[in-house]
Amino acid sequence: MPGEMAEAATEAPMLRAALGAYKHTAALRSGQAASAKLRLEFADVSPVNRAFAPMVRENGFDVCEMAIATFLQAKAYNKPLVLLPVTMAARFQEAALLCRADSALRGPADLPGRRVGVRAYSQTTGMWLRGILAEHHGVPSNAVRWVTFEDAHVAEVRDPPWAERAAAGADMLAMLRAGELDAAVVGNDVPNDPGLRPVFPDLAAAAEAFWRKHGFVPVNHLVTVRRELAERTDLIAELLRMFRDAKAASPFGAGERDPLPAGRVALRPAIELALRYSDEQGLLPRRLGMEEVWEGLPHEEDR
Repeated sequence: MPGEMAEAATEAPMLRAALGAYKHTAALRSGQAASAKLRLEFADVSPVNRAFAPMVRENGFDVCEMAIATFLQAKAYNKPLVLLPVTMAARFQEAALLCRADSALRGPADLPGRRVGVRAYSQTTGMWLRGILAEHHGVPSNAVRWVTFEDAHVAEVRDPPWAERAAAGADMLAMLRAGELDAAVVGNDVPNDPGLRPVFPDLAAAAEAFWRKHGFVPVNHLVTVRRELAERTDLIAELLRMFRDAKAASPFGAGERDPLPAGRVALRPAIELALRYSDEQGLLPRRLGMEEVWEGLPHEEDR
């Protein structure tokens, strides 16, 4: 029996994975959420968004965390990726839109005609914020002059006419502090700077308004696999079990909204809205339907 177990472990395929370090991935990294059917080798990529371009351009990993806007663009350009119904990161987005503390901006309705920096026009946080600005505050994407600092992860994607590229080597926050930008979209790590403040004057009220209208926390990152790996339905089922076990090993506090939905049904509202926002903002070269979003995922993994 010990010899048979050792042989099974030796034959288990090693999958190269690029996943962020979260409390809900800690059990995967420690080996607590393990499998006799597969092993995960974690790539040293930090921050994890540095893995997105290698995944969509070169199929650089077997399993890779992926921003939802990046995945939708990759799917629209027929990249060989399959989406898994597992959320890695989600949050209300309004805290990521900053202006100077002494800015004349009283709120998001004052943004038309202003210069707003964003790392890339395709950035998922920017996608969500532009959708919120348009839907909740009457500020369409093309009413703002978006200043970008790098290309999209998907090489074919180009910025729309209402975006311009900052000078090479420019720093977005430095431009904001100098008054060269009126506002800027940051990522998950909001700087602790008393010279900056959110454009939204009441973050809690803005988050509650989004929740009341849509009923979910905006999803930033999901998980993708290479298309040929998805053909191994046994491995996909095992991967999903491991993600569920890892999340269960680090539960959220009692009464907290679970911001990490799993399963096609639970994720449908977020993906439908991300598709609509992306289409309205010129992020996609063609319309995508839900069936195409989940193309390649075994149908038995609907839960």
